[in-house]
Amino acid sequence: MWRRKKVFVREIEPDEIFLDSSNLPKLDASQFEGRVERPVSSFAILAVGGIFGVVMLAFGAQAFSLQVLNGETYADISRNNRLERDVIFATRGILTDRNGKELAWNELDTDPNATTTLPYAMRHYTELPGFSHLLGFVRYPKADASGSWWREEYVGVSGIEGVYNDRIAGENGSSMAETNARGQLVREDIVDPPVDGETLKLSIDADIQTELARRLEAHAENQRFQGGAAAIMDVHTGELIALVSFPEYDNDAFANGDSAIVAAANTDARTPLLNRAVAGLYAPGSIVKPMFAAAALAEGIISPDKAILSTGSISIPNPYFPDKPSIFRDWKAHGYTDMRRAIAVSADVYFYAIGGGYQDQKGLGIRRIDEWAKKFGFSTVTGIALGGEPLGTIPTPEWKKEVFDDDWRLGDTYNTAIGQYGFQVTPLQVVRFIGGIASGKLVVPQLLAGGQGATTDLGISEAHLKIVREGMRAAVTDGGTAQALNMGGIDIGGKTGTAQVGNRNQYMNSWVVGFWPYDNPKYAFAVVLEKAPANTLSGASPAMAPFFQWLRDNKPEYVR
Repeated sequence: MWRRKKVFVREIEPDEIFLDSSNLPKLDASQFEGRVERPVSSFAILAVGGIFGVVMLAFGAQAFSLQVLNGETYADISRNNRLERDVIFATRGILTDRNGKELAWNELDTDPNATTTLPYAMRHYTELPGFSHLLGFVRYPKADASGSWWREEYVGVSGIEGVYNDRIAGENGSSMAETNARGQLVREDIVDPPVDGETLKLSIDADIQTELARRLEAHAENQRFQGGAAAIMDVHTGELIALVSFPEYDNDAFANGDSAIVAAANTDARTPLLNRAVAGLYAPGSIVKPMFAAAALAEGIISPDKAILSTGSISIPNPYFPDKPSIFRDWKAHGYTDMRRAIAVSADVYFYAIGGGYQDQKGLGIRRIDEWAKKFGFSTVTGIALGGEPLGTIPTPEWKKEVFDDDWRLGDTYNTAIGQYGFQVTPLQVVRFIGGIASGKLVVPQLLAGGQGATTDLGISEAHLKIVREGMRAAVTDGGTAQALNMGGIDIGGKTGTAQVGNRNQYMNSWVVGFWPYDNPKYAFAVVLEKAPANTLSGASPAMAPFFQWLRDNKPEYVR
C-alpha cells in the first residue's frame, strides 16, 4: 500500500506575495538582497567548539604546570625579580661668605680604603676660627640594617644649616630598579630627578670674622677670660659683617656623630655650645650710658652743657637708718662733667643724677628708663633669623617684686642707670642699640648678603644723637675710657663698660662698643669678654685695638 507522506505547509498570505513581487526588480544582488538565508551547519559549530576546547585545555595544562608542578620554583623567581625604589639624594646648597669664599660644601666619600661608597655627599665646614656657631651642623640620612632608609634627608640642626634648611636642602629624587633572582640589575629608570639646594651667600666677611675671632680669643686666653662674643653690623641695612662666639665646638665632629667629642662639649663648664653673640645674657655696665644720655636730651630734662660735680660718690638719706646714709660711688672723682665729658670718662655720678635725680637735677625715673631701653631694643628679640634669642631684663619695680619680693628704691634706679643691678642684655641687642645711636634707627640684623632689615625710627633728633656721638668720640680721642682705639686712618666712636659678676663679685665682664667712621657712621660693633678675675686691667678695648689696625691696613673698603 502506498502510504501518503504528510507535508505541513504554512499558508502564504496574499500581501506577502504582492509585496515581494513588487520588490523583485529593485533587489541589489551585490548587497545580498533577494538571497535566501541558510542556517549554520552543525559541523561548523562543532569545529569551533573543538578549537575552543583545545585552547582551554592548553591554558589549563600551562596553569597546572605553573601553579602545581612548578609553583614553588616560579614563586621564588617572582619574589626575586623585583622593582625597588631607590633614593637619589639632592646636593645640599653651598654656603659662602659675602665675597664668594666657601664656608660649607659637599664631598663624596673618596677614601680608597673604604668598602662602600655612601650614596650621599658628606658636609664639610671651614676650619677657620669663628664659624661653628654661625654655620651649625647637619644630621645625615640614615638606613637600617637591611638598607632601608628611615631618614632620607639631611636635617639642619643649628645655625645657618638649621634656619635656612628649607632653602639649602633641595628635594630628593627617586629611581626604580628591577633586579633578577641573581641580584643582577635588569633595568633602572629615574622616576623623579633630584632638585639641588640653593647656594646661599652670607653677609659675613670671612676674613673679618676670622681675624676678629683670632684676636679676641688670643686676648681672652692671655687675660684669663673664659669666653666672649662680638658682632659687627651695617647700621643702615642690618647686614652682619661678623658674628663671633667662643669657645667654639667642632661642628664637623657633631655632624659625623663623634660621641666622645659630643660628650666632652656637652659637659664642658665653659659651655662651648652656647652661641654667646645671640643667646648670651650679660650685665651691660656703662655701655648703656649713651642711651640714657640720648633719652635725657629727648625728654628735655637736661642741657648737654650743664655740668654735674662728681667728687667720687653721692649719698642719699636712708629711711631705715637715718644716721647711715646710702652711698653710691663713682669709679673715680671726675670733677664737673657735662654730657659729652660724662660719656667720655663714664662718670657714674652724672648718670645717677639724670637717671634717678639728685639735688637740683631731675631724673628720668625708672618708668622712663624702662620705656627708653625698650625703644632701643632691649627686653625684646632683635628678629635675627637664627632664633633662640632670650628677651633679657630691664629692672623695674614689678621685676624686683617678683624676684626679691621687695619694694623699689631710689638706689635701684641709680644702679639701673649705669647698667647694673638686674640689667641683662645680649651682644646682638647691644650692636643694634649702638647702630641706633649711629643712624637714629633700629634695624633688624641680617645674615644674607644684600639683605635689608626692617627699620624703626627712634624718635630722637639728629642734633641730640650728634651730642651723644661726640661724647663717644671723645672717649677715644680725649683721654676717655676707649682711648686704646685711638689710631690714625680710622675714626671710631666708642664706649667701654665693666660689670662685676659672681656671688662675691670675684669676676668681671668687659665690654667695648662703638661705630665708625665717626663723621658718617656705617658700621656698629659690640664686644664682650666674659668672666675674668676681678680687677683684670686689660679688657675688651685693648683686645680690639690690633683688630682695627688690621682692618685699616687690610680692608680699606670698610674704613672709607
